Amino acid sequence: MRQLIIASLLAALPWAASAAPTWQTISSEPGKRIEIDRTSLKREGNTVQAQGRVVLDKELTDVKSGAPYRVIEAITRYDCSTRNANTIKRIYKRNENELVREEEINGSDLPVRTGTLDDKVLREVCRPPKDSQAEIAQKANEAAGQLKAANDALLKKELAKAEKPAAIKASDAEHGGIPSIKPNLKTQMESARAPAPTPVREAAPSKPATYLVHTAPTAAPKAKRPARQEGYMLELAQAEPALQHAHIHWDYEGVGGPENWAKLDAKNKVCGIGERQSPIDIKDGIKVDLEPIKFTYRPSTFRIVDNGHTIQVELGENSISLTGKTYELVQFHFHRPSEEKVNGQRFDMVVHLVHKSDEGQLAVVAVLLERGTENPFIQTLWNNMPLEKNSPVSPPTTLVDLNTLLPTARNYYTYMGSLTTPPCSEGVLWLVMKQPVQVSQDQINIFSRLYRNNARPIQPSSGRLIKEGR
Repeated sequence: MRQLIIASLLAALPWAASAAPTWQTISSEPGKRIEIDRTSLKREGNTVQAQGRVVLDKELTDVKSGAPYRVIEAITRYDCSTRNANTIKRIYKRNENELVREEEINGSDLPVRTGTLDDKVLREVCRPPKDSQAEIAQKANEAAGQLKAANDALLKKELAKAEKPAAIKASDAEHGGIPSIKPNLKTQMESARAPAPTPVREAAPSKPATYLVHTAPTAAPKAKRPARQEGYMLELAQAEPALQHAHIHWDYEGVGGPENWAKLDAKNKVCGIGERQSPIDIKDGIKVDLEPIKFTYRPSTFRIVDNGHTIQVELGENSISLTGKTYELVQFHFHRPSEEKVNGQRFDMVVHLVHKSDEGQLAVVAVLLERGTENPFIQTLWNNMPLEKNSPVSPPTTLVDLNTLLPTARNYYTYMGSLTTPPCSEGVLWLVMKQPVQVSQDQINIFSRLYRNNARPIQPSSGRLIKEGR
């Protein structure tokens, strides 16, 4: 009997001292709640490092692993004076304990916009502390100690009562019942619980209370770089469709895929509503005598980079001329498979040579690539391919000549379209060479190791005029 009483009392008592929650909810919204771990707060001047998390009501699918997750944690540095934030690490979890993946973020300071999830965390962690960390920890520990002492006293008192059976009233005996101690226990538990939490609640909203030592590692400060669009971890879980993609970088698959480009950023709205989008299936064109393109290409050194979407190359001075206008080469890059179709047929790859006039108009020459013999021009590029993304390579003495990439026959299709990547700007003059150029299967495989599919789907032609050189 004594053991049963002890077990019931232990189950009922609020052992806050040994089970103090680490996470504190700072905001609850439909579909999610936002929490911070106050034990992780690290202050240095106007900068606060904090570990926060978003707990979702419904699971999302992780783009990289394909696994479902419901909890996203982040370690972020907030600059309280400039209202900037820099996320250091993200952690995706299926639940409290099941890890999906972690990623270190090599990002830049980005401004925190009002009303975002990061804004709520910044406001919370940037409140000036009223007490030192040591004082707050002492208060929290004292409160926990008081609560534990009250629990011990209550347990001892009830055990003493249990050893002296109470007299059974006649009315109770008639029903075969034994008086319950629960009403008295509830009252005493409430009185024991009342005074202890007060110091903790006063400290919690504005002070980094310390229950357990659980500090996130402080990353070494990095030099500021131009802002990139990694976004903040906490903003990846927005419930609204447009905001859900607000800081997901565009891609060719998953939530960052072409069907969502217009939702990722207001600047990309043309991707969804434009009427002259590229690529298209080039067919039903009118055959006419087209002005030959004048290619002013010459051997040049080059700079090659894997920019996370494709292999991109920049050269020295090269240009084309057409209809009395000159377009300077800006860069060229690769897609697999070819983005454009010709009479319903896709090719293994395509090279897009992007040119720009002095007035800012873009003209893109597309060279279709099909499987065949090895291409020496492309092999030179592959020989110098960077080992890491966004780490350009500029061979000091190696030259390439774009003339060797062009097909022997220079006839082409032409139409007005758009960029095939965000922001999908329209008004682009497309010049698609009719004769494909050969590349080897090995060269195709090398690119496929990096980008299995980086082609935007075919867009409606919407009755656009297509001209075909005859």
